Amino acid sequence: MLLNFVPSDAHLQEYAILRFLVRTAIGKPKLTIALALAVLATLAGTMSYAGFLVIGVLADYLGTGRFMAGVLLAVLFARVPWISKGKPRIVGLLPKPVRRPLIVGLLALCCLTFLSQGDTVPALFTGFATAFLLGFPWLRKTVFDRMVASVFPSAPGQHPRKGSDDMVIDGEFREKKD
Repeated sequence: MLLNFVPSDAHLQEYAILRFLVRTAIGKPKLTIALALAVLATLAGTMSYAGFLVIGVLADYLGTGRFMAGVLLAVLFARVPWISKGKPRIVGLLPKPVRRPLIVGLLALCCLTFLSQGDTVPALFTGFATAFLLGFPWLRKTVFDRMVASVFPSAPGQHPRKGSDDMVIDGEFREKKD
C-alpha cells in the first residue's frame, strides 16, 4: 500500500519561511549581509564571554589567577603545525575525539557552578555555549546537505524523488563490449 504525502501546515509554513528568506536575501542583499554579520558577531561575543567565564571558574577551582588558567587551557588545546616524513600535519596534546567532550564538560561544570551560586545570566551564557557546541555538527551537516541538494537534486546519499506515476519503471541499460 502506497501512502501519499500530504503536506501538513508545519511543512507548508517551513516552505513559506524559506521562500520569505530567499526573497528577502535576493531583494535586499545589503540588509541580509548586515543581519548575517550581526548574528555572527553576537555569536562570537557570546562564545568569547563563555570562554572568559570558563577561565574564571577554572582559576577559582585551581586557586590560581586567570592568566595561569588561560595558559593551562591554551597549552591543553593548542594545535601546532608539524612536518613529519615530508607531510605537513597538525599535532596537539589532546587527540581529536577527546577535545569536544572535554570542552563540553568544562562548560557544563561552569554552568552547574553558576547555577549552584544562583548566578543565572552566566549560567545562561555557558548553557547556550554548551548547546551550540553540541548542536553545531548537526547544524553544519544539515545546512551543507540542503545546499548540496539545491545544487544537485540527486546528491549521493539521498533518495531521488519519485515521479507522479508509480507505474513507470526506471532502468539503466548498458551495451556489452565485444
